[in-house]
Amino acid sequence: MSDRPADWTKGAEAIVYQTCGACGAVQYFARHFCAACGAPDPSPKRASGSGTVYATSLVCRAATPETRAHVPYNMVLVDAVEGFRMMAHGDNDLAIGDKVTASYRPFAGRLVPYFERVK
Repeated sequence: MSDRPADWTKGAEAIVYQTCGACGAVQYFARHFCAACGAPDPSPKRASGSGTVYATSLVCRAATPETRAHVPYNMVLVDAVEGFRMMAHGDNDLAIGDKVTASYRPFAGRLVPYFERVK
C-alpha cells in the first residue's frame, strides 16, 4: 500500500477509501486485504466528500485536555456517496438525513474531516 494516496490521517485534505477488484466491495480504513472476500490489495480511491448524515452525537464533555477548547462539538456518521460509512466532525445543527459535504478543519492539533450541510 505504498502507492496509497495521502489522506486526512497524513495531514492531506482528502478522504481515501478502497474498492476490491475481485468482489467489488467498498471499505473505509485502509487494509492490505478486502474485508468482504479476503482478496489482496484493494485499490485506493479518493472520495468526493459528499454524503448523508446517518447519525449524530453532540459531545458536551471534553475527553481530553486538548479537546476542551472545542466543546461542544458534533460527531457524525456519514454515509458517503461512494458506499462507505465514516465517523467525522460536523456542524452542531446537523440532523439525520441531511446532505453534507466535507471540508477540513484543525481539531486538537490535527486536520480532520468536517461535514457541513449542502446549501
